[in-house]
Amino acid sequence: MPEIETVRINWLNSIFLIATPILAITGIILHWIYFNPPGFLELVVFLSLYFACGLSITVGYHRLFSHRSHNAKWPLVLFYAIFGAGSFQNSIIEWCSDHRKHHKMTDTENDPYSVTRGFWYSHIGWILLEEQNFSNDFSNVKDLQQSKIIMWQHRNIFLIGALSGLVLPAAIGLLFGGITGAVGCFVWSGLARVVFVHHGTFLINSAAHIWGTQPYSEEDSSRDSFWLAFLTFGEGYHNFHHTFQADYRNGHKWYHIDPSKWWIKSFKIIGLNSNLKSTPKHSIEVAKVNMKFKKSAEKLLRRNISIHKFEDRLVNCRDQLRSYMYEIQKAKQELKKKAVESKLAVKSKIEKLKISAKSTRNDLRQLFKDMKYEYRHTKMVA
Repeated sequence: MPEIETVRINWLNSIFLIATPILAITGIILHWIYFNPPGFLELVVFLSLYFACGLSITVGYHRLFSHRSHNAKWPLVLFYAIFGAGSFQNSIIEWCSDHRKHHKMTDTENDPYSVTRGFWYSHIGWILLEEQNFSNDFSNVKDLQQSKIIMWQHRNIFLIGALSGLVLPAAIGLLFGGITGAVGCFVWSGLARVVFVHHGTFLINSAAHIWGTQPYSEEDSSRDSFWLAFLTFGEGYHNFHHTFQADYRNGHKWYHIDPSKWWIKSFKIIGLNSNLKSTPKHSIEVAKVNMKFKKSAEKLLRRNISIHKFEDRLVNCRDQLRSYMYEIQKAKQELKKKAVESKLAVKSKIEKLKISAKSTRNDLRQLFKDMKYEYRHTKMVA
């Protein structure tokens, strides 16, 4: 913990973060009373800016700039710079510097928003305070400082944020709805939208390190949560993200709710994104197997049950599964390059490998059933 004299209130952040929800609620009430309830115009502008600013944080600030999970051409970089500023979460340089430090020092005293200091500190408290040992020198974001767009945003962050986050919605409202539309869009698409996007991001720093599951790793406090993913453009699969940080996906399954992943993939199709990094399936599978075994083994050890016989089976099955899945992936890559007459042989090889992998998965299921039986049987005897 830093010494008390190194901590002081960040008045700019505090005033803004306290004032925006108060102004938003007050504005909504007054607009409803003196003008009209929100209509189609307010809804469209709210959703447009909510997605533009929210995705600029999750895709731009987070997955692209902080983790370099893919490459993006300058129109997208400019989009993220403009609407990321409109989310009022600081510049790309500052945001990414904090975030890279968070990943490097997760759950330690050097983590800028460590959940070990409590929910409210990791959620918003760390932004309201200035601590000497968390002052940024930006030495960990030198790669980002090479971008002219990013540095332009860093120098003009408040102006760009005010224009894209507050003036733009009011101007659109004025253009299509007169003074009533201007006030409505300013209140809903400006103030209220800022609050929603803020706390969506903040929930990942706080709730995603407290509630949820840890299917891939227990190295830190990160958790997976479907509900948080639903609320945060897919960021809620946080245990996966902390385990495989460079992956452009947070939800790696096709059915995982991850709009940020879909956005990145869509812009790859039209040529604005490239070099999408994804974790090999065998690495994900092995991580899940290791975690499942770890949790099962811990239960047995609490009852003083030896796990040696299970460990040998785990190593054998896990290594086989990794090998089969790696060979399947390798064969699929070969399939793209082979001539038509050679493809049948490769497809046959893939099918055989899939059968072997399925058999190994069945062996793993039996292993975990045996561990569960051992635990229950010992409990009954005791």
